[in-house]
Amino acid sequence: MFQQVLNYAGEYRKTTYLSIAVMLSGIIMNVLPFLFLYQLLRPLLTGEAVGPEYILARVLAIAVCGVLYAFLYVKGLSLSHNAAYHTLQNLRISLQGKLEGQPLGVIQEKGTGSLKKMFIDDVDSIELLLAHALPEGLANLAVPLFVFIAMFFVDWKLALLSLCSLPLGFVAMGAMYQAGISKMDAYYGAARKMNNTIVEYINGMEVVKVFNRDGDSYRRFEEDVRSYRDFTLDWYKVCWPWMALYNSILPCTALFTLPVGAWLVLKGFSTLPDLALVLCMSFGVGAPLLRSLSFMSTMPQLKYKIDALEHLMDAPALQQTDASFSGADYSISFEDVRFAYQEKEVLHGISFQAAPGSLTALVGESGSGKSTLAKLLVHYYDVTGGSIRIGGQRLTDMSVESLNKQISYVSQEQFLFNMSLLENIRLGKPEASDEEVMAAAVKAQCGEFLSRLPEGIHTMAGDGGKQLSGGERQRISLARAILKDAPIVVLDEATAFMDPENEEKMNEAIGEVIQGKTVVVIAHRLYSITGADQICVLDQGRLADMGTHEELLNRCEAYQKLWHAAEHSARWAVKPDALIQEGEVL
Repeated sequence: MFQQVLNYAGEYRKTTYLSIAVMLSGIIMNVLPFLFLYQLLRPLLTGEAVGPEYILARVLAIAVCGVLYAFLYVKGLSLSHNAAYHTLQNLRISLQGKLEGQPLGVIQEKGTGSLKKMFIDDVDSIELLLAHALPEGLANLAVPLFVFIAMFFVDWKLALLSLCSLPLGFVAMGAMYQAGISKMDAYYGAARKMNNTIVEYINGMEVVKVFNRDGDSYRRFEEDVRSYRDFTLDWYKVCWPWMALYNSILPCTALFTLPVGAWLVLKGFSTLPDLALVLCMSFGVGAPLLRSLSFMSTMPQLKYKIDALEHLMDAPALQQTDASFSGADYSISFEDVRFAYQEKEVLHGISFQAAPGSLTALVGESGSGKSTLAKLLVHYYDVTGGSIRIGGQRLTDMSVESLNKQISYVSQEQFLFNMSLLENIRLGKPEASDEEVMAAAVKAQCGEFLSRLPEGIHTMAGDGGKQLSGGERQRISLARAILKDAPIVVLDEATAFMDPENEEKMNEAIGEVIQGKTVVVIAHRLYSITGADQICVLDQGRLADMGTHEELLNRCEAYQKLWHAAEHSARWAVKPDALIQEGEVL
């Protein structure tokens, strides 16, 4: 376990070792006063005459040891914390690198709560291991070992008596560990579930309030929090009695030494000065021994967390190479593509081609696989079977960075960072000038709402873009795509948040994005893609048919069903008591 963590220490591994040495010196300074105390007691036991200077020297030595102990211990902790936080920095950077190498879809599946717990809570908990358990634990354990060895040189019989309490304490400690480890999986499972529930509860607060589902939502929140509380208390209830037992027994090294040792002195098997020396040494090791073993209770938890951190990043990395894009053109080819979510196949052998500069629309009922196909094209996941090519080159034969330069992806939900709208748009082309960014915003039909904002394009977007409406966020994302000017554009229901008043502007913006590009579009309004070069109809993860709008209307039953549903919904209107069709009297 220590080696697992120290692998991330880098150049600060030496600082960790130095902190152990400094702290060990400090603990020795804390034990030495008991030897000086023995030297003060020895004249009283032997009747030896000593002068005031003898007593003063020992008293001063005890005081100096106290000062040195405080200085060295604080210095050791300072070194250990310096090394610990640099190691945690390296650990987080390493995890971030592994996270970036994983498929984006897999990252999203892990959930915000789990990732937050991993990067913040779990990594922070390792600080205890690096800054305290490792330097303090080893240093506090080394001193009792040296002292117990020294006892055998004084009187082996009294030394053995001093060790008698240790097996009893270790038995209690072992029982505590065994009981604690048996409940650890359930405890951490409850913690992960609670974290995800809390994040979901907060993110979904608007929906909960609007639909008056406070009771149901809070009930689940309360159940998961209560479950975590119960697991924690159950864990502690099992561990506490054993913890109390070993905390009482382990430091009492004089438990057998004092009564049995006194009997040995009375019988002449040991001497009184030797008994006094062994007792003083025993009293000196009790505190560091208990301190070192107190960290042992955290070891199973820390090992579990380290293993969990590394296991969380065990998902296969996204298949890619370091090669640049070398396709012959910007055509797109899906070849017998299959894909499974958690071993359940949702796409079954889909094949089609999109010519360079053409517009291909993906349509189908909800859950038919449209968005999954779009995400596979931008390499959110690796395909389970088959392949996807751009210009004849497999996606897996190029780097993700090279692929991203060729594709602009605009989805239903676009995240905006809490920085100015100008900088949010500039993400599409970091080297772009302010003038280029503003021109892209105008082409994306952002000018109207930017003029209403107090600072225009320099207005802060707020957390997640909360300062803007859904449609406005969508237009900012289109401005990014226009600025990026990639040769391939993927639009995943890009007008999902548009009201009829703004849809015309949005379509103009989309026209700017797709001009002269190879376009793949997922549309929930079929009339918006009737002019597509080809329409692919998906049905339960299979390609039902493909062709132009007129061709599909003539021969594809699945498309006819979708088109009739679209026509019917377009004629709907709302009145207080029912949905009516256009033309009826309100």
